[in-house]
Amino acid sequence: QVQFVESGGGLVQPGGSLRLSCVGFGSIFSIVAMGWYRQPPGKQRELVATITSGGRTTYTDSVKGRFTISKDNANKMVYLQMNSLKPEDTAVYYCNKHPPCGNCWGQGTQVTVSS
Repeated sequence: QVQFVESGGGLVQPGGSLRLSCVGFGSIFSIVAMGWYRQPPGKQRELVATITSGGRTTYTDSVKGRFTISKDNANKMVYLQMNSLKPEDTAVYYCNKHPPCGNCWGQGTQVTVSS
């Protein structure tokens, strides 16, 4: 059973930055693709960014140029560096495999962008 634990969220002003972290227990980051997902208030969860086992990355259009996904296989960590944050980035952020494992969702970490 794979479990993920996210951290690093918080309240930040528009234009600010946050770095989210995700640690996997029982996971095999080195040979699976990973993703960051988010669920804005009242909306469905959506894919934000992915990183393959080889390190190739993809981003949803709304975060391109502002967010960077990275990973540390040795320490089973995945990161999401978020810069130039906007109010519309407000959401609970989750990490999971890509495609996601239905039983692997963690609690997520809340990101609130507000002045």
